[in-house]
Amino acid sequence: MTRVVLIGAAGRMGRTLAAGLLDGVVPGLKLTGGVDVGSKPEQGTDLGILAGRAPCGIALTSDLPAVLDQGDVFIDFSFHTGIRERINLLAAAHKAVVIGTTGLTEQELSGVKELATHCPILFSANMSLGVNLLASLVEQAASMLKDKGYDIEVTEMHHRLKKDAPSGTALLLGEAAAKGSGWNLAEVQKDGRGGITGERPAKEIGFHALRGGDVVGDHTVRFAGDGELIDLSHRATRRETFAFGALRAAEWLVTQRPSRLYSMKDVLGID
Repeated sequence: MTRVVLIGAAGRMGRTLAAGLLDGVVPGLKLTGGVDVGSKPEQGTDLGILAGRAPCGIALTSDLPAVLDQGDVFIDFSFHTGIRERINLLAAAHKAVVIGTTGLTEQELSGVKELATHCPILFSANMSLGVNLLASLVEQAASMLKDKGYDIEVTEMHHRLKKDAPSGTALLLGEAAAKGSGWNLAEVQKDGRGGITGERPAKEIGFHALRGGDVVGDHTVRFAGDGELIDLSHRATRRETFAFGALRAAEWLVTQRPSRLYSMKDVLGID
């Protein structure tokens, strides 16, 4: 049985993951710990209660070092601040780590990549099968349509409580579009538009973030040509979709060697 500790266990995804583990959606995984920041009022609360299930005898804690020996794989869906320190502790203990946290800065992502030489780390801005398949289709479409006059725009919508924009999934799809087009996303990314912007350059990928209601996740990559539009879309209707993908990733990751940075494409066998 693979032991799982959740980081960010009091958050939306943390509770959903805890429910999935307690329900046994992936039979080989067992919930053994949950961590979140000390300022959370839920500190000390049973993880089963937080997940809307019966008490499981595991209380939420803010002490990550104290639970290092309780997990074989750690799943991090907490806020990106402090991720380098968290992963540094886990890497020193040679633990497998699944990271679903979004909004990482370039410096934070660089730190994660560096620490992946010391322990197996799987990072993905989105854990769903559908989104990762969509990313492959976006890359393929961009490759086929490049230099043919198609403009690329990415639109995403999430619930009103989401803190980062564009979403990590939107950026994942933008990276796929940029790769297919032979571009560097950092050089062509345009976040929103306002005022007198002038004509749209051909070498650009636009991002537009909508926030409202309880939307779990809605993403569309639009290829706009003269006389036609091609939309590639994914709509998540349940948060459990991402939780199940993260649990599948955790089950897969604990068997992987050597230590390096993995993605959901590795889990799913998508080239």
